[in-house]
Amino acid sequence: MFALLLLLAHFALCSPLSRPHSTSASYTVKESLPAPPPGWAAYSRAPGNHQLKLKIGLTQARFGELEQALWEVSTPGHERYGMHLGKEEVEELVKPLEDSLALVDAWLEEHGIPLSALSRSPAQDWVTLMLPVSAAEQLLNTEYHVFRHTPSGDYLVRALQYSLPAHLHAHIDVIQPSTTFARLQPKRRSLHGERISLGSSAAAIPTSCNSTITPACLKEIYNVGTYTPSATSGNILGIAGYLEEWANINDTNWFLQTFVPEAAAQGYMFSVELINNGTNSQNESEAGGEANLDVQTTAGLSYPIPNIYYSTGGSPPFTPDLNTPTDTNEPYAEFLAYIQGKTDAELPRSLTTSYGDDEQTVPYSYAVRVCNEFAQLGARGVSVMFSSGDGGVGDGLGPNDQAYGPTTCYTNDGKNTSTFLPGFPASCPYVTAVGGTYREGPEWAVPFSGGGFSKYFSQPSYQALAVGTYLAQNPAYVSMYEGLFNPFGRAYPDVSAQSNNFTVNLGGEWVLEAGTSASCPTFTGIISLVNDHLITNGRPALGFLNPWLYAEGHYGFNDITIGNNPGCYTNGFNATVGWDPVTGWGTPDFGKIAQIVWPY
Repeated sequence: MFALLLLLAHFALCSPLSRPHSTSASYTVKESLPAPPPGWAAYSRAPGNHQLKLKIGLTQARFGELEQALWEVSTPGHERYGMHLGKEEVEELVKPLEDSLALVDAWLEEHGIPLSALSRSPAQDWVTLMLPVSAAEQLLNTEYHVFRHTPSGDYLVRALQYSLPAHLHAHIDVIQPSTTFARLQPKRRSLHGERISLGSSAAAIPTSCNSTITPACLKEIYNVGTYTPSATSGNILGIAGYLEEWANINDTNWFLQTFVPEAAAQGYMFSVELINNGTNSQNESEAGGEANLDVQTTAGLSYPIPNIYYSTGGSPPFTPDLNTPTDTNEPYAEFLAYIQGKTDAELPRSLTTSYGDDEQTVPYSYAVRVCNEFAQLGARGVSVMFSSGDGGVGDGLGPNDQAYGPTTCYTNDGKNTSTFLPGFPASCPYVTAVGGTYREGPEWAVPFSGGGFSKYFSQPSYQALAVGTYLAQNPAYVSMYEGLFNPFGRAYPDVSAQSNNFTVNLGGEWVLEAGTSASCPTFTGIISLVNDHLITNGRPALGFLNPWLYAEGHYGFNDITIGNNPGCYTNGFNATVGWDPVTGWGTPDFGKIAQIVWPY
């Protein structure tokens, strides 16, 4: 230990570029897992020639200043409210120190990696390079293995730990793919493949929206009225797509002809942008249930606002038997790099994402870094929405449910302690998490609505009063679920919307879909209308919603007080008056929200 301290003291006295070459003796562990997450098992050593697309996240030197700016431009009453930052301003706040750039470059060159082989983000806070496993193992002093996900049969090439030279730890936040086992699942529930038949009056409001949700239902339930948005204000609604989920144009056109005939008559359709070798096949047999649900829901609500479907490539599974030459990267990083590269005019004002995973399957360092990337979008005036998940407080199994396999409600820290399972990115404090409801007159919390408290992120100040009030008024949860959740963590969801019995055209047939994959694009559609209301009247878009939502926006929401979100063999939490970890503040009332935001 004394020798190590002397070595570190020597490094501190050296100028950055005069430090000795990195050797395995100077490496210390940067990140490690005690074992693969539940459901994953080691399969074999990774082939040495297997290609990895490594992304190195350099420390963002002034992120604290960016976060402060985010709070200021997002909080009603602050003198900077609505004065969103531009692309160059954000990049200036997240760029690494020159010292960090020089040290990391020197390290890579020591390992024979020419700087010409690197690609860098505009702010230079991400460095991307392709390496075979054999070279990556030397660079990171680790071993990569093929891991198999037993329930699905998917494979990933990952490491249980990686190391860096000691003097680089303060300059690098994260390197992936390494220890991330998240599977990025869509939060959609196909209702047993149920097909439905629509009569000639399909475009009219059904007798009861309890049985079938259409655009007319959503507009009625959420008080949209006859509001007609602009097609030319510069407002854009974005839909993030992953995992080769393809949004079908013919299906969506049929949907619009049936439910929004004026949109079909005008030739209205979402546009597509492909990211990281993404694709969007138009083969009817390959139409994606998640993708079609997303684009048809947003189009039905937001026409004629331009909708863009972003299809990001890089999806599992890796197939070891075929010795696949490339591996998948976490697609959030690819999507964020692309979207942050857009000019301010090109950015969507609202963005919906219906994908996520258990928080604990995402390494803490990577979760924080991805969450910070969403903060950058918020500072630039983008409202970022995520589905809250479809497992209640965990696996969705209530106390009276039969288990057909081992429960997943255990920690993956090697201790296998019983726990609720918060979802990510819904648990990120810089996004708006959307839970689920069903029925109408009144709406109830849908039982699968994901909600709870983060183990990674502390409770942000904007929600401290609301969450504290909920816990104070429901002390039984604190005692009954002690140890299962973190009452001091970022609590979610923030809001909710309808999430059951959505009518979708899929492969030319009418089906019913459910999940917070439905509520998230629904809520995003409503926020896009609010942004249109603001922009067309010369006001800035809402941007990051949560400070506004918890301060005053919640007065424009329908409080949901019936239902709960069971999981992990418990009844979960209850919906109640005010904010709750099942439905958040409730569901939006467009008319009321429009009146609230008008003074700004």
